[in-house]
Formats: sequence, C-alpha cells, structure tokens
Amino acid sequence: MNKLIYLDNAATTKTAPEVVQAMLPWFTENYGNPSSIYSLGTESKKAVSEAKDIIAGSLGAASNEIYFTAGGSEADNWALKAAAEAYASKGKHIITSKIEHHAILHTCEYLEKKGCEITYVNVDENGIVKLDELEKAIRPDTILISIMFANNEIGTVQPIKEIGEIASRHNVLFHTDAVQAYGQLSINVDECHIDMLSASGHKLNGPKGIGFLYIRKGIKIRSFIHGGQQERGRRAGTENVPGIVGMGAAAKRAFSILEEKRAKETELRDYLIEQIEKEIPYCRLNGDRNRRLPNNVNFSFRFVEGESLLIMLDMKGICASSGSACTSGSLDPSHVLLAIGLPHEIAHGSLRLTLNEENTKEEMDTTVAAIKEIVTKLRNMSPLYEDFVKKQK
Repeated sequence: MNKLIYLDNAATTKTAPEVVQAMLPWFTENYGNPSSIYSLGTESKKAVSEAKDIIAGSLGAASNEIYFTAGGSEADNWALKAAAEAYASKGKHIITSKIEHHAILHTCEYLEKKGCEITYVNVDENGIVKLDELEKAIRPDTILISIMFANNEIGTVQPIKEIGEIASRHNVLFHTDAVQAYGQLSINVDECHIDMLSASGHKLNGPKGIGFLYIRKGIKIRSFIHGGQQERGRRAGTENVPGIVGMGAAAKRAFSILEEKRAKETELRDYLIEQIEKEIPYCRLNGDRNRRLPNNVNFSFRFVEGESLLIMLDMKGICASSGSACTSGSLDPSHVLLAIGLPHEIAHGSLRLTLNEENTKEEMDTTVAAIKEIVTKLRNMSPLYEDFVKKQK
C-alpha cells in the first residue's frame, strides 16, 4: 500500500492532536450537564462560554452572538428557515447564488414550497457573483441575501464586503455560509456587514458534529429547536460540551497559525496548479486563479470521467474528490461547474484537490505524476479523444 496522500480537506480534516486532548476530559471527568447548578455542571457551562469567547473574538463579534449547532448544514438551515419565518410580514423574497452548497440550495427549495420566492443570481466564468445582478434583484419584499464566503468546490472567494454593503444599503439581512472560509481566511463580521454566518468544526481540524451560527444582536430570528432554554432559548437540547470545547480549541489553533498556514498552502497550491498545467494537456483550472482559497485546486480534464480518475487515484493512495456529483449516485455533473459555463462532458471530468499545512512538495510531485499517468491511460481508452487527436493532425 502506498503512503496515504490526503488531498480532500474541503470534505473533512484530521482532528488536531491538541484538539483531541482538549476534548478528552469533558467525556470522562468533567461530564456535567451545563444546565445543572452544582459545580460539575457549572464547569461545563464555563467551558461552553470560553469556547464562545474564542470564536467571537475570531470574528470581531460578541460572545452572546454565537450559537452552537450540530454543524454547518444545521446552521444554514436555521439561518434561512428562521429568517423566512421571522420576517414573513415584510416579505417572502430571498436572494442566493447558483453555486451555493446544497445545504442552502435544498433549504431554498423547501422554502419555495412554503410560499417563498427565491432568486438565484448568476456567477461569472470564475464563480464570482455578479454584483450588479445581485443588487438589481433586490425588491421591497426582499428579506434575506445568502451568499457563501468561498465556494466548496472551486475555491472562489466572493466579494463579501461589497455584498454586505449592498445588503446593508437596502436594509436586507445578509447571511454567509463560511464553512470553507472560517479558519482559512480572516473574517470580521462588522467590516463585512454580515448579519449571520455559518461554520463547521471539522473543516478546521476540529471534531465532526459541531458548528455554530453567528447571529448579530438585534436580528429577529426564531428558535430552531424547541424545548429547554439552552442557547438563550434559541436552540434547545443539552449542549455537546466535548464538541464545543473541540470547536473552540480548533478555532484558537487555526487563527494562531492562520498567516503561516495560508502562506504555505498558497505556495503548494500554486506549485500544484503550475505542474498540472505544465504536465497535462487539455486541462482547465476551475475557479478564480487569484481570488481562491489558499488550499483549493480544481481542474477539469477533457476526455476523462471524474469517477474513474478518483477510483484510480485511490488505488495509488491519493484521496481526492471530483467536481462531478456522480460519486454520490447522481448522473448529473456539478451544479457549480455548470453555473460557471462548463459543458456537461468537461464538467464530468473534474478533480478537486484540497490541501493542508502538513502536505509537502514531494506529495504534490507524486500526485501530478499519478494524475498524468491516469489521465493518459483513460484518454487512450476514449474514442472521443482518439477522434480529437486525429482532427488535430
């Protein structure tokens, strides 16, 4: 078995050792319920508060504006559904983009069935939201704009500050899905005019099953889970104290090494892009070349099927993911790649490689060599490629 090369950090990250160590006592020693009034419970309550302080500090927010959830998808659902309910008297119009995560898109589909009207704004060929189209879409009954901070597939970072300014100018709530960006980029909710923000622990070397929703003070958002008075009555249920402690520890770690990590990942990212473009013909970099997450590389390879490429990379010990949704049982290519204008046949041959600070230049070289070998093999099996080569002669 080849040494494992893990290049799917946009899907999930390895929980950092210091995060695991921070969590362990809260499983076996300090296991009290935070709602209990005795000292074992109050210690847990204190730990939850400390994690909120860390996360709030990383965003330029207040601790009482942070609400823990079971992950990014729950936070996205809460932001959209609760806003639609709370502001229904003003209107039922929501604006989002065509390249959002399915946690947003499927929630919007649900809300459409409940009587909401959703406008899906276009993006350019690099995946950047068209600001003029976004602003023109705003109506008197628009209650919410939800645009992701950075795309999970192609890594494009949106002009969030400008979007926030547009929303603020029109007195419309602004939510951003920052699941991929939080812990990778500097974020200040006031500077970007963000009213709600979603994040997830397992994307920044924290545990799975924990995330948070930032809700700006004064925003009228209903409870998402009803029951007890946890999370100031907005999300009932006994707090996941080990997960919350882990989320806080992961955030503290991520922002303490942010600049160093970003510099290393950006250097490796650019090297990987350069080598793929140098070694493999008929490929296309997806997403903006400069306005992209420091760890994201996404390529489409003509005359190659993404699922076959993934399987053969796995056989070589390289973990990656495809821009195509075929690996999840769908025959349709990625909605993101279609939205940036790729035809179906090219979108199907896409590969996403997402790095971490532990990856090395040697791993990048090994990966490029493997992709080159596999792409060559798959193309040599393709009658479409054979016809293409004949026409080039």
